[in-house]
Amino acid sequence: MDFTIQYLSFYVVTVDGKGEQADKRYKHFQTLDHEEYENSPLKGFLDGELMKISKRKVDRHPKAEQVPTKVGHFIVEEGHELDSNPNYNLFNRVRNADTKDMFYQENEQFVISYLDTSAVRGGVFLVASAKLSSYLDENFIFLLKCDFEPKVASISDEQTLIRNVEMAITTKNMKSIQYPFMPEDGIVESGEIKIHQSSHARYFEDFLKFVEYGESMPEIVKNQVMEMVYEQIDTIYPEQTEERQKLDQAMEVWAASEKREIQEHFSHTEIVEAAAQIIEHTPEIPLKLKLGHIAVNGLLADFGDAVHIAKLNGKYVTIIESDTVSFEKSVSPIEFLKPDELEDVLEKIRKKR
Repeated sequence: MDFTIQYLSFYVVTVDGKGEQADKRYKHFQTLDHEEYENSPLKGFLDGELMKISKRKVDRHPKAEQVPTKVGHFIVEEGHELDSNPNYNLFNRVRNADTKDMFYQENEQFVISYLDTSAVRGGVFLVASAKLSSYLDENFIFLLKCDFEPKVASISDEQTLIRNVEMAITTKNMKSIQYPFMPEDGIVESGEIKIHQSSHARYFEDFLKFVEYGESMPEIVKNQVMEMVYEQIDTIYPEQTEERQKLDQAMEVWAASEKREIQEHFSHTEIVEAAAQIIEHTPEIPLKLKLGHIAVNGLLADFGDAVHIAKLNGKYVTIIESDTVSFEKSVSPIEFLKPDELEDVLEKIRKKR
């Protein structure tokens, strides 16, 4: 099972120079219909790639802030329909083109918009219209970008051994956009697209100015935590006092910090209640913390249940409950430990002072 190409346009993008002075150009090489594509070398080059793009796993709210595959949605103001979005309209004009010439005339705007991005790179830009007739009799649009491969050579003959190949391309690390997004076989979301690119290279999504991407889970959790914190601050300091201003400034510093330390603002019960709201949204949200050089990895749901944080003699203590204790492959004498009772351990900590 695979997509059947209806039309495909082949462009070459060249960029000479850097920054605002760069000379950015494109050239339309050819637009193929189904029969021409089937008899072209592109068929062997792209065979299976569209299905691979369609099947690639993606989360609307990814677990990390920088991920290679994302779901985007067309921005629509409240009270307006999808056809008020210019990017949506362009995708659908290309999608509904029923002749080769019309397909080329409409899809050229994609490569023109791509050239307007600040970090555009040279390579091959492909626009394809394809059907997955096993499930649906409707077109999908794929935008594919293959960067030029430097220092590529091919086998020549016994005398010259190799010859340099200019402007070589590969499907490895190919960037792609699929419209409409198909979350499950046979189900399409007309208001969403699926984009894949190197996680550090956002330039391929930047030419779609009217598409937004779902917040990552770390962003969602951070926003929920900030909301919870400010609700408490508003309760404690309803007026703009000097203490309130200092706390607001401290929260701004906290929000911008990559490494953060415990703040000691709210009780155990308040934190458990706030965590429960987050866990309800995402049960598998992780919990990662460090006590000095010792790391603890678990789930947020473990806090208050199997993971406890306390203070003893002015120092932080973490207690972890478990029915078992397992070890990694490296051998340790601790594997033969007969543990002391907790009260005895706490007494040892008290006496250390």
